[in-house]
Amino acid sequence: SRHGVVRARQIAVCGPAECTRAEWSTARSVGALLAAARAVVLCGGGSGVMAAAAAGARAAGGLVIGIRPGGDPDDADPSLSAVVATGMGEARNVVLVRSADAVIVIGGSWGTLSELALARRSGIPVVSMLSWSVVDADGHPLLDPVPRATSPEDAVRRALNPPR
Repeated sequence: SRHGVVRARQIAVCGPAECTRAEWSTARSVGALLAAARAVVLCGGGSGVMAAAAAGARAAGGLVIGIRPGGDPDDADPSLSAVVATGMGEARNVVLVRSADAVIVIGGSWGTLSELALARRSGIPVVSMLSWSVVDADGHPLLDPVPRATSPEDAVRRALNPPR
């Protein structure tokens, strides 16, 4: 906290633009639970998991910010509270992840995998649901696996209270 002001926790919810019903439902619940915990929800601002998290957060009275790849703020999900139109294409994934205190990954796509990798590389806590399992060349789980949540509540708890 600088000057006695405590910044709200910013939690990114990352997932594919095309998602399953289970991923949509999970992301909507995660967005709502994060909003209820007074966290700011960050997402890519598009469809699928991103839209579901945004809808859940807004329905719960929360603040949700979309970090868009394009340069047009009107080309974003209508549930967003605010849009950052980066004009950076996929490089926006770095802006999204580095702005987060933790990342919740729901589902899997190449863009989602890049966000997971960027977060891990940056030391930002990651929790996954219905998502990637990363193994080494011999097929064994990595020595430092990404924690898997068992429910939206578990994912939010882990994101808001990462191990020190």
